[in-house]
Amino acid sequence: MAPGQSLPLHGKPLGRLDFNDLKQVIQKGVVLYSRDNKELDLLLFWEVCDFVSRVDRVLSRPGGSLLLAGRSGVGRHTATCLVSHMHGYTLFTPKISRGYSLKHFSNDLKTVMQLAGLEGQQVVLLLEDYQFVHPAFLEMINSLLSSGEVPGLYNPEELEPLLSSLKDAASQDGFTGPLYNYFSHRIQQNLHIVLIMDCSNSNFTINCESNPAFYRKCSVQWMEGWSESSMKKIPELLLAKPEGGREENERDTKSKSSGSAQGELCRLFLMVHESCRDHGATPSQYMAFLHVYTALFSRKQGQLTTRQQHLQAGVSKLNEAKALVDELKRRAAKQSALLKTKQQEADSALQEITTSMQNASDQKTEMEKIKGRMAQEVSKIEERKVQIDHELKEVQPLVDEAKHAVGNIKPEALSEIRSLRMPPDVIRDILEGVLRLMGIFDTSWVSMKSFLAKRGVREDISTFEARNIAPDIRQSVEELLNRNRASFDPKNAKRASAAAAPLAAWVKANVQYSHVLERIGPLEREQSGLLENLRKTESRKNKLEDQLNSVGAKVNELKEKFQCHTSEAAKLEAEVTKAQDTITAAQQLISQLDGEHTRWNAQMSEIKSELDTLPMRAMLAAAFITYLSAAPEDRRRHCQETWMAQSGLQKFDLRSFLCSESEQLIWKSQGLPSDDLSMENAIVILQINALKLKSVACPFLIDPSSRATEWLRTHLQQHRLEVINQQDTNFMTSLELAVRFGKTLIIQEMDGVEPVLYPLLRRDLVAQGPRYVVQIGDKVIDYNEDFRLFLATRNPTPFIPPDAVSVVTEVNFTTTRAGLQGQLLALTIQQEKPELETEKTRLLQQEEDKKIQLALLEESLLETLATSQGNILENRELIDSLNQTKASSALIQKSLSESHQLQASLDQERDAYLPLAESASKMYFVITDLSKINNMYRFSLASFLRLFQRALHAKKEADNTEARIAALEASLKNMVYEYVCRSLFKADQLMFAMHFVKGMCPELFQDSEWDAFTGSIVGEMFKKEDFPSWIDQERQGAVAILKTTFPALHQSLCLSDSDLWLSFSRSSQCEQEIPSSIAKKISPFQQLLLVQAVRPDRLQSAMAAFATQALGMKELSPPPLNLRRLYTETLEWEPVLIIISPGADPSQELAELAAETMGRDNYYEISMGQGQADVALATLREASQNGNWLCLKNLHLVTTWLPLLEKELNVLHPKAGFRLWLTAEVHPRFPPILLQSSLKITYEAPPGLKKNLLRTYESWTPEQISKGGILARAQSLFCLAWFHAVCQERRNYIPQGWTKFYEFSMADLRAGFEIIDRLFEGVKSFQWEFVHGLLESAIYGGRIDNPSDLRILRSYLEQLFSARLLSSSLSDYRSVIENLPEDDRPAFFGLPANIERSSQRIISSQVIYQLRVLSRSVATGSKFDRELWSNGLSPVLYLWKKLNQGSSLIHQKVAAPTEGQGSPVLSFITLEQFNAIRLVQSIHHSLAAMSKVIRGTQLLTPEVQKLATALLNQECPLTWQNKWEGPEEPMLYLRAVVTRALAIQSWVERAGRQALLSDTLDLSELFHPDTFLNALRQETARSMGCSMDSLVFVSSWRSPIARAKLQVKVGGLQLEGCSFDGVHLCENQHDSPSVSAVPPCCMAWVSQVRVGLLFCRSNYQNCVKHGQSSDISPKET
Repeated sequence: MAPGQSLPLHGKPLGRLDFNDLKQVIQKGVVLYSRDNKELDLLLFWEVCDFVSRVDRVLSRPGGSLLLAGRSGVGRHTATCLVSHMHGYTLFTPKISRGYSLKHFSNDLKTVMQLAGLEGQQVVLLLEDYQFVHPAFLEMINSLLSSGEVPGLYNPEELEPLLSSLKDAASQDGFTGPLYNYFSHRIQQNLHIVLIMDCSNSNFTINCESNPAFYRKCSVQWMEGWSESSMKKIPELLLAKPEGGREENERDTKSKSSGSAQGELCRLFLMVHESCRDHGATPSQYMAFLHVYTALFSRKQGQLTTRQQHLQAGVSKLNEAKALVDELKRRAAKQSALLKTKQQEADSALQEITTSMQNASDQKTEMEKIKGRMAQEVSKIEERKVQIDHELKEVQPLVDEAKHAVGNIKPEALSEIRSLRMPPDVIRDILEGVLRLMGIFDTSWVSMKSFLAKRGVREDISTFEARNIAPDIRQSVEELLNRNRASFDPKNAKRASAAAAPLAAWVKANVQYSHVLERIGPLEREQSGLLENLRKTESRKNKLEDQLNSVGAKVNELKEKFQCHTSEAAKLEAEVTKAQDTITAAQQLISQLDGEHTRWNAQMSEIKSELDTLPMRAMLAAAFITYLSAAPEDRRRHCQETWMAQSGLQKFDLRSFLCSESEQLIWKSQGLPSDDLSMENAIVILQINALKLKSVACPFLIDPSSRATEWLRTHLQQHRLEVINQQDTNFMTSLELAVRFGKTLIIQEMDGVEPVLYPLLRRDLVAQGPRYVVQIGDKVIDYNEDFRLFLATRNPTPFIPPDAVSVVTEVNFTTTRAGLQGQLLALTIQQEKPELETEKTRLLQQEEDKKIQLALLEESLLETLATSQGNILENRELIDSLNQTKASSALIQKSLSESHQLQASLDQERDAYLPLAESASKMYFVITDLSKINNMYRFSLASFLRLFQRALHAKKEADNTEARIAALEASLKNMVYEYVCRSLFKADQLMFAMHFVKGMCPELFQDSEWDAFTGSIVGEMFKKEDFPSWIDQERQGAVAILKTTFPALHQSLCLSDSDLWLSFSRSSQCEQEIPSSIAKKISPFQQLLLVQAVRPDRLQSAMAAFATQALGMKELSPPPLNLRRLYTETLEWEPVLIIISPGADPSQELAELAAETMGRDNYYEISMGQGQADVALATLREASQNGNWLCLKNLHLVTTWLPLLEKELNVLHPKAGFRLWLTAEVHPRFPPILLQSSLKITYEAPPGLKKNLLRTYESWTPEQISKGGILARAQSLFCLAWFHAVCQERRNYIPQGWTKFYEFSMADLRAGFEIIDRLFEGVKSFQWEFVHGLLESAIYGGRIDNPSDLRILRSYLEQLFSARLLSSSLSDYRSVIENLPEDDRPAFFGLPANIERSSQRIISSQVIYQLRVLSRSVATGSKFDRELWSNGLSPVLYLWKKLNQGSSLIHQKVAAPTEGQGSPVLSFITLEQFNAIRLVQSIHHSLAAMSKVIRGTQLLTPEVQKLATALLNQECPLTWQNKWEGPEEPMLYLRAVVTRALAIQSWVERAGRQALLSDTLDLSELFHPDTFLNALRQETARSMGCSMDSLVFVSSWRSPIARAKLQVKVGGLQLEGCSFDGVHLCENQHDSPSVSAVPPCCMAWVSQVRVGLLFCRSNYQNCVKHGQSSDISPKET
C-alpha cells in the first residue's frame, strides 16, 4: 500500500478461495517476504493458512487489532509479519534493551502514533509477552486501543507543532472538531495493534481482566496448537523436501519401499509428541524434533551406507578370490597332466640325440682318414702342376700376348682386309693359318671374308682354346709356316695390314703352344687322374660332411626339441608350483580372512538391519534431544521404553548411537560427572551444538553443582569461548562482540530468560544483502553463523516463562539418585582403590584405541580389497599386506577380549563398593526431602560430597572390603546425622531421625506399616465390636484400624489377655514394658505401631527409642553447638548461616569469638534493613580482600536482595581467614541457592524455665537491675523475668499451655522492663494496675486472640505483679535461678502432673504429620502428571469408594428444609441432614471429576487442579473446609464426614418417632453440635414461653435435672487435665492417663440455677468444640 492511503471503510474486500489457491497466494507472499526480510522456512499446512487468513481478515479493516492468545511456537509472530508485509504495512515492534523503561516505551508509542496519525501509514504495532517489562505498558496499550490516545504521553508544547501538519487533511475530510481528536481518529483508523500473549502464562487472565480493551477492541484469536491431521501432515511435508546431496534414485527407492513405513513413522512422530504434551511439549518443539530427526537420519544413513559399500566391496573381492582359488585348482590339475606329457617327450628326444651322436662319431673317424689321403693327392697334383707350369712358362706369355693383340685389332682393320677383292698373299697365308687352327678347312677368300664378317670374330679368336688343335691340323699349319715363312714375319705382316701382324703372331704362338701341350699331355693326364681321385675323395668327404652336418642339424633340432620340451616342462612346473603356492597362499588367506568374511557378512546384515531400524532409532534419539533433556532419569527411562514398545524396537542405547566410548572418556577427563544423566545431557548439548539447526532451541543448563558448566567451559575452550554472568556490567558488549565475531558464549547465573535475548534465541535474522543481522537491544548486529550460545544457571528451579519454552532447550543436570550413586562410587574408588580407577580408565582408553585401530585396520583391509586391480591372488603385495593386517587385527581382537575379562574383574572389585555408594546416595536424598518441612532445611550436593570425602579419609582399620564398607557407612551416617541435626530446630530432630531411619533402613518396615503409621492408610467404616477392658474407649478406633490393616500382627499381640497387658497399660514407660513373649514375635517398628494405637501418650519416647536403636546411636540430639569448633570446620568461601528462632541472638557470642580469633577491629557487623544493601556489598568486598570477618544480621528482612548477595559470593575470591556469618529467621522465600551454599546451624533459645531466666539476667546488667537501690524494683524485675519465662515456656505445651504458639519475644521483655523502670522513677507509689493493663492489653496480651488464653495471662499477672509478693527480703535472684531444677515441673506452669503425656501425644502427632508431608511426591500438583496423580491420589479415591459402599448418601435426594417445621430441634436435625448429604455429594462430585481427569476422560480445570494439589500435599481442600471445618488431614476428614452423615440418619429416624431427647446422645456425631444446643435452648424457651436470654445452661451427673422442661443426656464425653467419676473431681497424677472418660451427663436450659448442680455458666461451646483445651469435650473421631 502507498503510505498515507487509508483503508476502505469496512476493510479490504474479502473473497472466497479454495485451499490450494490460498496456499499459492501465501507461498507468493512468503517468497517476497524472504526476499525482503529473512528466509521463511514455512510449511503450508491447514493451521498456518488458517492463522494467516484470520490475521489478514482483521488487519485488512481500519484499525483492526488482534489479541493472539495461544501457546509459544504455533506461528502467530510469523503470520503477523507475513500478512503485514503482504499488505505493505509498516511493522513496528519495540526493541527491548536492558534498560528499557517507561520512557523508551513512550517514545516508541509516539513513533508509532505519528506514523499512523500524521503520515497516515498503515502501521502494525506488534507486542509480545516478553516486551511487557513494566506493568504500565499494558495500561498504555489499553488506553491506546480504547481511545486512540495515551493520557499524558504528549505535553501541550509537543502537540501543537505536531498537529499543525494535520489541518489540511482534517479540512479535506470535513473534520470540524479539535485537531487532537482528528489525530486520535486517524490513529484508530491506521494503527493495528497485535498482542501475542501466552494463555498458559499465570498473568494472562489478570492482564486481560484489568485491561478490558484487550478483548473489547481486539479480535481475540485463539491459536493454541495444531490439529492432529496437521501434525500428521507436517512430517510428510518435511520429509518430502529433498535433502541436499540426496540422490534422486535413493529417494525413489525410499519412496517405493516406504509408503506404509512413512505413514507409520508419521504416526510415531505424533505419538511421541502427544506423550510429552502433558509435560508442556510445544508445536515448535515438534518442528525441532522433526528437523533433528532429518539431520540425524541423513548423517547416520550416510555413515552406514559408506560402511556398507566398503564391506560389500571387501566381501565381493573375497568371494572372487574363493572362485579364483577353485579355478586355480582346476587349472593346476590340468597343468600337472600336461607337465607329465612334456617331460616324456623331452626324454625320448634326449634318447634320439644320444644315438645320433654315436653315428656321427664313426663318420668323423672315416672322414679323418679321407682327409689324409686327399692331402697326399693334393701334394702330387701340386708337383705335376709345377712341372706343367714350367713347360708352359715360355709359351704361355706368347699366347697371352697374341690373344691380347688379337683383341686389340680395330674393326676398321678387319673391314679393310674384307674389302680387298683379292687379298695379298701375306694376308691370305695368315688367314689360312687362322682358319685351319680354328678348324675351318674351306680356305677360300669367300670363306675367309665370311669368317671375318662374323660378329665377335675377335672374341672367338681371342678365346680359342689351343688344346682343341688336332695334331694333323697343327702339322698342316706348321707346314704352311715353313712354306710361307715370310708371310708370317711380323714386319711383312704389319705392312700388309694392321690386323695381319697380331693374327700372324696368334697363329705362331698357338702352334708353338700346341706342341708344348702335346709334350705335357702325360703330365696333365696324370694330374687329371689325381684330380679325379681327389674329386671322388672330396665328394666322399663332402658326403660324410653332409652326413655329419645332417646329424648336427638333427641333433640341434633334437636339442631344440628337447630344450623346448624341457623349458615347457620347466615352465609348466613353475606354473604348477606357482599355482600351488598361490593356492596355498590363497587358501591360507581365505581361511584367515574367513573370520573377516563371516564378520563382514554379519556386519553387512547388521548394517542392513540397522538401516531398516535407523528411522526408528533416529526418531528416538531426536525425541530424546528435543523432549527429554529436562526430564529426570525415571521419566527418561519410562518414555524411552514406551516409545520403543510403540515403534517395535527391541533395544536402543542413546549413548552408543550418538557418541563413542572414547568421547565419553574425554568428557570424564574434562570434569563431566560420570553418571548416565550427565552423559546423556552432554550428548544433547553437543548434538544441538553440532547440528547447527535453526529450529533447535538454545541449551539452557540447569546445573546446581556447576560441574556441567565447568565441563562445558573445558570442552569448548578451543572454540573461541567467552564466559560471562548475566549480572556483569559488560554483558551487552560481550554479547554483541560474540554475535559479531562468531564466538561461543556461555552466559552463567541466568535467573530466567532476559527479554534482550529473545530475538537472538528465536533467530530473528534479517537479510541485508549476503549477510544477516540481528536486533540486540537497540543495536543491529551482524550475525556470524559460527556464533553459539549456551545459557546456564545454578538455580534448580529457574523461572522460564511460557513464551520462552520454545526458544530454549532445558538440560537438567540436577542430581538424581542413580546419578549421584555413580559419582559417589567414583569418589570411593578414587579414595579406596585409586589403582582400580586408573587401571579401568587405562583399559577403557586402550580398548577404545584398539577398537579404533581395529576399525582402521579393517577399513584399510576393506580399502585394499576394494581398490585392488585384477586378480587379487596374484597380487603378492596385497596378500602380504592383508595377512599382516589380519595378524594385527587378530592380536587386537585377542587383547580386546583380555581387556574385557580384565574389565569384568575390575568392575567386580568396583561393585564391591556399590552398597556404600547406594547407601550414601539414599542418604543425600533423604536429607534433601527436609526442605518440604522448612524452606531453610536445604543442603547442597557439594557439602554432602565434602562430608562423604571426610568419611572416606577416616583411617582404615578393617582388613576386608565388607568390614571397611560397614565402617564407612556407619561413620558417614553419624557425620551426616550430626551435620543435618545441627541445622534443624530441636522440634524437628525427632522427625528427621524417623525419616532418616525410614530412608536408610527400609528393611525394618513391612508392607503398608509406614503408611499406616503416618496415617496414609485410614480404615473404612467399622462395625461396633467389643474390645478388652484395659484398652481405653478413646483408643478403640485406632485398635480397630490396626486389626483390619494388619490382621496377623493383631492376632500375634493377644490383646484380649488383660493380665498380660496390665503393666503395659499402666506403665509410665510402656514402650519398655511390652510383654517379652510378644516382643520376641514382633519387629521394633510393630512395637511402635502398638504404642501408637494403644498408648499414644508415650509415642514420642517410643519413636525416640526406636530411632536411636535403628541408627545405633546413644542419643538423638547432636552435641551442643560450639561456634569455635564450627569456625575450624568452615572455609573462607563458605558462608555460615545461623538460623535463629525468635528471641535468640548469637551476635554477642559471635563478637566474642571474633575478638578472640581475629581481634575486634577485624570484625564487622551489619543489621540488614532499609538502605543497608549497598553498604553490605561494599563491606563484603572489603572484608573478603582483607581476610576479615563480616556478620550480616536479619537477612529474613531482605529476601529479595539475597540472590544478589549469593551471586556476589559466587564471584568473590576471598583471602584466607575471611568468614561471612549470616543470621536469619525462617522465611519461606529465602533463596534456595544461598541456603545450599551455606553451612547452616540453628540457634534457638535454650528450653526450660531456668535457662530462660538466666538468659534474661544475662541481657540485663547489674546496674540496670539495682538502679536506684530500690529493692522493690529489683523484685518486680524478677517477677517480670519469671512471667516472661513462663509465657515463653508454656508454648511447649500447646494446646494445654496456650491454645496456639504466640510470638513472645525479647522485645516484649524490653517493653515490660521500660514500664517497670518508668513506674519506679515516679514519685507516686507503684501502680500495679498500670502494669496489668499494659501487659494484658498491649504488650503480651496484644498478641493473644483467644479468651481462654487471655484468662490464663490475666491470672498470671494478678499472681506475679502484686504488692503482696514484694514483702519478702529476697535479693540474690541469680542464686535462686541457679538452684532451679534443669527440667521444668508441670507445677511451675500450673499444669497437670501428667501434662507430659498430653505433650507427647501432641508432639508425636506433629512429627507424624511432618513425616506424612515428607512422603509426598516431589512436584506435586505444580503440573499435571498422570502417573504421579494416579499414585498420589488413588488412596483417597479408594477410601472414598470404600466409605460409601453400601450407603445411598451419594445418590440420596433430599428436599431443602422449609421454614416453620415447628420444633427447632427437628428443624436443626433436618437442616443438618440436608447439609450432610449436600457435603457428601459435593465431595463426591469433586473427587469424581478428579478421577476422570486422571483417567483422561475429562479436561483439567483450575478447580480440579486446586483440589488435587491440596490432596497431594495431604491438606484438606479449602472448598471442603469452607462447607464444614473438620480435620485437616484429608483421609480423616472424609471418614469424619461419612461417619457423621450416616449417624445423622439415625438422629432423623429417632426424631421422627419422638425418641431423640430420651436417648443418650453423642454430640460428636453432629457437624454443628453448638447449633444443636442453641436449638435446644430455643425449643426450651418456646415451650416455657420465656425469652432465650433468661435461660442458663446447666448440667448434672447425679440425676436428671429437676424442673427442666427439656433436657438431653450426652454420652461419649472425655476429660483432659483431671479425672471425674461423676462424683469426685481428682487432680491428675504423673501416671494418670492423659484423657479419661466421663459418665453421661444431663444438660438443659433452665430459667434459674438450682443449688447442688455442677454447672458451667459460660462458654458452653467448650462442651462441643474439638481440639481446644476444654474442661469437657466430646471425643474426637
